[in-house]
Amino acid sequence: MTDVLAAFEAAKGFMPPDEGLALYAAAQEAAAALGLPLLEVGTYCGRSTLLLAEAAASAGTVAVTVDHHRGSEEQQPGWEYHDASLVDPATGRLDTLPEFRRTLYAAGLEEHVIAVVGRSPQVARLWRQPLGLVFIDGGHTDEHASADYEGWAPLVAEGGLLVIHDVFPDPADGGQAPYRIHQRALASGVFTEVSAVRSLRVLRRGPGGFTA
Repeated sequence: MTDVLAAFEAAKGFMPPDEGLALYAAAQEAAAALGLPLLEVGTYCGRSTLLLAEAAASAGTVAVTVDHHRGSEEQQPGWEYHDASLVDPATGRLDTLPEFRRTLYAAGLEEHVIAVVGRSPQVARLWRQPLGLVFIDGGHTDEHASADYEGWAPLVAEGGLLVIHDVFPDPADGGQAPYRIHQRALASGVFTEVSAVRSLRVLRRGPGGFTA
């Protein structure tokens, strides 16, 4: 884990180490208990993907990460989280895919990751296999967060984990879309919260049907 944590800290991204360790613990638990794929919505440059990949590799499964790699709203030019080094000079558009591939290569985890380049709702409509863990960390508008939740939460296997990033109960701390899907998950009666580290929430799926 030491090498992967060092790679995590060296990679471009926004998740702090304590939240990363909480994500890694959840991924380890889900992978070991269920042996099913671990899926992430919102790859960016692969910082959190490394943690899912390491956990998946230790349990003989894989990490799947879904992203269109054109950046979310706050990563576009003129916004707070824009990184000009990630702009493709040929198109003038943000393209995080090359940096993501370099991140995986540097950590030696390429063979444990399936990268799906596409928009989350479209990919979710095609996905059929149950998942041991779903980590939602994609677009932070209500439209995108709701679509990620509705598309992927029903695919979490019984006993599996739903992890949501950037959950801020106080609007003064951050956007509310992830918080609202967190509240929807709890209100569904299907998910119960098992841990919280800063803005990272881990919920477990119980038995019974699911209505998003």
